[in-house]
Amino acid sequence: MNIAFPYNFDPTGHSAQTDPLQHIADMIEQILFTSPGERVNRPTFGSGTAQLVFAPNSDVLAAAQQNVIQASLQMWLSDLIRLQSVTVAANDSTLQITVVYVVLQTQQQQTQQFVYGASGAGAGS
Repeated sequence: MNIAFPYNFDPTGHSAQTDPLQHIADMIEQILFTSPGERVNRPTFGSGTAQLVFAPNSDVLAAAQQNVIQASLQMWLSDLIRLQSVTVAANDSTLQITVVYVVLQTQQQQTQQFVYGASGAGAGS
């Protein structure tokens, strides 16, 4: 069962569900937005990227976070995706993250982009 993120209810009052591709995209977003130690019984879940909104932006920070994101995605989603690339770019007061991966079940390549910073933290696809 692929529960929709953020959690909500469908018209029948049950937990809303989503398709497998969207579920994987949602899980990637959760890994990016969650800080390690934030989830009960999963102290290593997450990458801490959301915390970067409060850190000074630099190329060094972007390179370090790229490694952290890549390791987190491989650790938590390696049974669902094959990670192709993670790119983190520091531009002025924003951090742009691009994740390219192949869904193992369908062999379909997907790309997700996330932008954090002055223009507002958020996700795109």
